[in-house]
This record gives sequence, structure tokens and C-alpha cells, in this order.
Amino acid sequence: MMDILVDYGVFLLQTLTIVVAVIVVIAASTRASKSESARGSLQVINLSERLEKQTSAIAKHIEQTSTASTRSRFSRLKEWAANLGKKSSDADDSVTNESKPVVIVLEFKGDMKASQVNGLREEISEIIRMDPKPERVVLKLTSPGGLVYAYGLAGSQLARLKEHSIPLTVCVDTVAASGGYMMAVCADEIVAAPFAVLGSIGVVAQIPNINRLLKRNDVDVELHTAGAHKRTLTVLGENTPEGRKKFREDLEQTHHLFKDWIAERRPNLDLDQVADGSIFYGVDALTQGLCDRIATSDDVIMEYATGHRLFELKWIEKKSLAQRLGRDTADGAMDRIEAFLTRRSEDFTRL
Repeated sequence: MMDILVDYGVFLLQTLTIVVAVIVVIAASTRASKSESARGSLQVINLSERLEKQTSAIAKHIEQTSTASTRSRFSRLKEWAANLGKKSSDADDSVTNESKPVVIVLEFKGDMKASQVNGLREEISEIIRMDPKPERVVLKLTSPGGLVYAYGLAGSQLARLKEHSIPLTVCVDTVAASGGYMMAVCADEIVAAPFAVLGSIGVVAQIPNINRLLKRNDVDVELHTAGAHKRTLTVLGENTPEGRKKFREDLEQTHHLFKDWIAERRPNLDLDQVADGSIFYGVDALTQGLCDRIATSDDVIMEYATGHRLFELKWIEKKSLAQRLGRDTADGAMDRIEAFLTRRSEDFTRL
């Protein structure tokens, strides 16, 4: 009996040691991840080479299956002779390919916070540093919009291309609305699929308020500010008519800034007709001047594939050990609750 208790005690100590060690590792990596800035690397994909391999493989397969039973011995000899001549011209073909202008392909999939903007800024910076510069950038854009300042930064990143005289084509296969359209208008050409959604040039904000619920339960909320408009509308406090008025004024000001941004980049667009928050599908968007032609991103890439070298750039963010293992659930929940309760009214405002 004593031996069993000793063995059980040793087992418990070993288990406890392992648990403590795991906790220490996670805690240390979490602290390190908070102090380190986001890191990553650019992935370069040769789209031209990929397309050529796919086309060649399919053509070869079709030829083999359709002619294997009928091709004569003479035709095989003729093909062999043609291949000999082709080998001698491989060097010339490589020189021709190297002389083709370069087109860079990017992809942006937007969420409420435009979370991909950090990757976009890295991609744009690398394009600007290229020497020689690419002939054009093609951006496959998908976004229903989101926070004003986040999409303002995303649009500003695209605007950098024009500052360096690099043409930009934005392709919208599904949706580029509100903040997404703020990004799209930075392009020299907007290409939309027939049923892609564009427009939604407006601003919206919705803020929950639980002040009456707190009062019914005898819960007091004190909010102290220095500055009359430091807080306009809040989640917990009692909102005032003055606060609501200022909040609406801020919305109108944001809308004016949004329209000015678009007018500067698409001066022929009749904003009185389209800037009321309405959405427009591809063909109607073309009629209204929100886009320049109807096609899919696949059509655009195939157009450039014949006379250009296509490369896709993609920023791959490296995640820390703590991010891969997952942060502490309780801390994460408390962080989110605190962030929600202390948000400024601007955080509820979105394009």
C-alpha cells in the first residue's frame, strides 16, 4: 500500500511539473509577443509561369488522349524534327520573355477593421521600391466597408501608387462598397463584374445604450471628461440632446470628407445621384459612372498574360508562439469587454 502511495505522489509531482512548465512557456511567449512588432515576409508568385504550365499540361493531355490511337509513325517523326528546331530558339524565347513589361497582382479582402491593411502597406512599399517600376498594378478587391480611419489608411496606401506614377486597375468581382469603394476610386480604372456591388457612399453609426437598464438595477455610472465633446454618445452613460446633435454633425462631416475624396479621384461622377448611400450592381454602376467597364478579374489577368510577365505579391505575417497557441481566454474576454465599454463614438462609425 505504501509503495502505491509513493508512486502516486511521484506521478502527481511529475504532472504538476509539466503543467507549470507549459504555463511558464505560454506566459513568457505572450509577454514577448506583446513587445514585438508584427513581422512577416513577402511571397512572390510567378503567375505567368503557373498559367503557362497549366495551359501546357492541359494541351498535352488532350493531344495525348485524342491522337494516341490515330497518329501515324510519319507524324511522330515530323514532330520530333520540329522539336529539334524549337530547342535552338529557346534562348531567343527567354530573351523575349525577359523583355516583357511586368504587371503586379495584389488581393485585398476587407473586413470591418480592414485588418489586411498592414500587409497592403508592405506590398505597396515594395512595389514603389522596384526598379524598374512595374507597368501596372492589378488589385483584386473585395470589401463591404468598415471603420472610417481603417479604410482611410487603406485608401491612402493605394493613393501612393499614383504619387509614383504607377497605374492601378481595381477589379471588383463581388463587392466594393462604402469603405471598399473609397479604396476603389484610387484606381485609374475600375473593372466590375456584371453583378458586383459598388457604391454605398454614406456613413452609418449605431450605438447601444444600457443606461436605463442600469438605473432600474440601481447602478450608477460616472463619466468625467475635460472637453465638451470628448464623449458625445456612450454605451453606459445617459446620452444628452447636445451629444446627439454633435454626433450627427460628426457623421455629416465624415460624409462630406468621403464625397470630397471620391470627387477628387472621379471628377465626372454625379455625386448628387449616387452619394446617398445607395448600392449599384455592375451594369447600373457602369451607367452611373461608378466603374469603367464590365469584366471579371480573370478576364483582366488573361488580357495582360499574353504580353506581360505577371507576378503576385502577398504579405505573409509571422505569428508568435503565443498567437499560435492562443492567448489566455479570460484575459482575452476582459480585454474585449473593456475595449467595447471605452470605445469612442468614432469606433461605432463606419463607411
